[in-house]
Amino acid sequence: MSEEVKPESMSLYSVSAAATPEQEAVCIFGTGDLGRSLGQRLLQSGYRLVYGSRRPHSCGPIPPGAQVMSHEIAARSASLVFVCVHREHYDFLETLAPQLKGKVLVDVSNNLKKNMYPEANAEFLQRLIPGAHVVKAFNTLSAWALQNGPSDANRQVYLCGNSPEAKQAVAEIATKLGFSVQDRGSLSAARELEDFPLQLFPEWRLPMRLTIGLTAFFFFYLLIRDVIFAYVDQGKDNSFRIMVSLANEVFPIVSLILLSLCYLPGVIAAFLQLYRGTKYKRFPDWLDRWMLCRKQLGLIALALASLHVLYTLIIPIRYYVRFILAANTISQIKENKTSVFDTTMGWRTDSYYSMGILGFGLYLLLGIASLPSVSNALSWREFSFIQSKLGYLTLFFCTFHTYLYGWDKFLFISYYKWYTPPGYMLCLVVPSVVLLLKLLLLLPCVDKSLTRIRQGWERTDPEDDSKKSLLAKDCQKL
Repeated sequence: MSEEVKPESMSLYSVSAAATPEQEAVCIFGTGDLGRSLGQRLLQSGYRLVYGSRRPHSCGPIPPGAQVMSHEIAARSASLVFVCVHREHYDFLETLAPQLKGKVLVDVSNNLKKNMYPEANAEFLQRLIPGAHVVKAFNTLSAWALQNGPSDANRQVYLCGNSPEAKQAVAEIATKLGFSVQDRGSLSAARELEDFPLQLFPEWRLPMRLTIGLTAFFFFYLLIRDVIFAYVDQGKDNSFRIMVSLANEVFPIVSLILLSLCYLPGVIAAFLQLYRGTKYKRFPDWLDRWMLCRKQLGLIALALASLHVLYTLIIPIRYYVRFILAANTISQIKENKTSVFDTTMGWRTDSYYSMGILGFGLYLLLGIASLPSVSNALSWREFSFIQSKLGYLTLFFCTFHTYLYGWDKFLFISYYKWYTPPGYMLCLVVPSVVLLLKLLLLLPCVDKSLTRIRQGWERTDPEDDSKKSLLAKDCQKL
């Protein structure tokens, strides 16, 4: 029985649908999720696609319109090859060194953890095939991002390599696929690019640590005041308050502090510029890091404020509240008494709720404006107006909301359990300081000085007593 001879390559599309000769050919080694998604994007962008596989006849489903060949034949058919295989499977590439000589190899691989190998995957690939031009690129994009396109995912493609011509060829493909390109230099930057996907919310670490720290502090602080104090001093079991009442105190407190921390670094930076008399000196590193995480702080604050709203909405249906209302009603019926409506209390509660609603509404507007799809449609002036002007207005409403909540409670010693102030009083410190400092910056003489500094004016000789500071001059004119 004669052995059936299989061809080395197989086309998955009809001759009538064959690609035109004008189409540029691109090769992909690997038919996994990333290879298939990348291939689909390349086909949609007008490229002729060839897959290289160790099993051309049983490699699984691939995008319609592509060809599947052996690695050797596929390497000859294109001048640019995407290597979409894991590093541990690079051995077969060494045997293809003659076919890959002078070709552009795009390494898209990543590792499971940092420092897994002594050298970056792209550097290892370059050493394995010295005659090729290796470019590290597309490794920061997921298969989902490639399949859905840049409109619904990350738009940035980082690349690095030793050959400018090879990087230019890869950059042209990335641009044609709809992504923006950022060149990170030579191939020595490959390890940095390979570490990008391994980072877990790097910009959120400081805000999350701060949030967890504040939440833990105020939770235990209020637990001592509202639960432990009642049990020790009065013998009452208020442990049920932990689930709703305590949470509904902690969330707004932390939310207000985080919101004020979004605007405190900007105020500090303004006073630093006034003190230095120039805008051309770098801020301290801690202030730079603080200012870079303001968006994350604001989004966490919005999430906590939303939880506060939800917890507040369920108050009327709580068993404890319904029990107290029923008990008071029955008590008044038995004593044949009717409570007199307190107009002052009506004004206080209505104002308290009104400020909270206005503050939360502006909170939502700030959060919506921070979305990339919204912020990209705004001019810089519009974005600055929302995040700055309306942001401070949000902080004012939320702070005033808290002041109305406290009202005159600070005058009564009974609220200072174990000589500790209520939690809402502690949370008012930071936002009150921020608003006070902002009011100082809005003074005409201070605002005028700061505006001139930010327009490029410098105090060239601050040690010369004969030259008064710009701030003093502007204040004397008023």
